[in-house]
Amino acid sequence: MGSVLDLTWMAWTWPTAAFFAAVVLSVVVMGVWESYSPGGNPRRGVFGIDTTRGDRLFISWLGTGFIHLAWLGFVGPPLWWPLGITIAWFLFVFRWV
Repeated sequence: MGSVLDLTWMAWTWPTAAFFAAVVLSVVVMGVWESYSPGGNPRRGVFGIDTTRGDRLFISWLGTGFIHLAWLGFVGPPLWWPLGITIAWFLFVFRWV
């Protein structure tokens, strides 16, 4: 049995670490943003649902996972194109959802 910090159970490549760092960084930035500008009043976007900042962040990350999985399933590597698509997805969600 390994120690608590034994991370050998997962294939920690630099893209994997960058992904998890981006998720953690986005949650931290969202927390700081919320502390300086509380509220983030819900708004109704093109999907017809009321969303807050946190909801839009979750929808963005969820969409990112689906975009990358679909790309890998239908096209395969490299993943630079879906990265660009997900950046556009983030902008779309935070602007119009």
